[in-house]
Amino acid sequence: MSGLFITFEGGEGVGKSTQARLLADYLRGRGLDVDLTREPGGTPGAEALRDFLLFGGHDLSSRAEVMAHFAARADHVDRRIAPALAAGKVVICDRFTDSTEAYQGHGLGNGDPVLLDMIARLRALVPAVPDLTLVLQVPPAIAAARMAERANGRTDRYEALDTAFHARVAAGFDMIARRDATRCRRIDASAAMDAVQDDIRTVVAPYLKRADNA
Repeated sequence: MSGLFITFEGGEGVGKSTQARLLADYLRGRGLDVDLTREPGGTPGAEALRDFLLFGGHDLSSRAEVMAHFAARADHVDRRIAPALAAGKVVICDRFTDSTEAYQGHGLGNGDPVLLDMIARLRALVPAVPDLTLVLQVPPAIAAARMAERANGRTDRYEALDTAFHARVAAGFDMIARRDATRCRRIDASAAMDAVQDDIRTVVAPYLKRADNA
């Protein structure tokens, strides 16, 4: 894979989707071929699984939910991410394997070591590893206020869960960022949108130079 793979991670209300889109627009403006995608989703089959997981109203077992996310991911990687990287594109993905660990492993699974081991084993089978992961973080009060602002939209099942769940998710992302410090860069997303984007572009810049020299 000769392209550049950048993922955006973080809990609800951190602004991932907005910042991912802004970065994609910026890189396209620089003449780069960018594929902006998301998880769960990114292909027709994976989008169908997304709708089932987020809005289907079904209560799956913990292991079944993890496998459903990885099933969507397998189709996404095989049909979209891997071909785009092979073609030399910059792939920007809103959520990837870290979200499964944070949401299903820590948020819903309460850090169950058996479940986390399962997620780690499935992650090892995914033939795509991000070159850079941007972990966006905001204080809980800011995240809650932002979620309240968008409450008039379609609320998924994770957004509707309690503050204890969101705290576990945030702690999970923090642990991932510390554990995988070479790949992950924390971004303070509590500032104004443009300031956050400036910070992201500064972090991404060296990776673009490496890609140019590859």
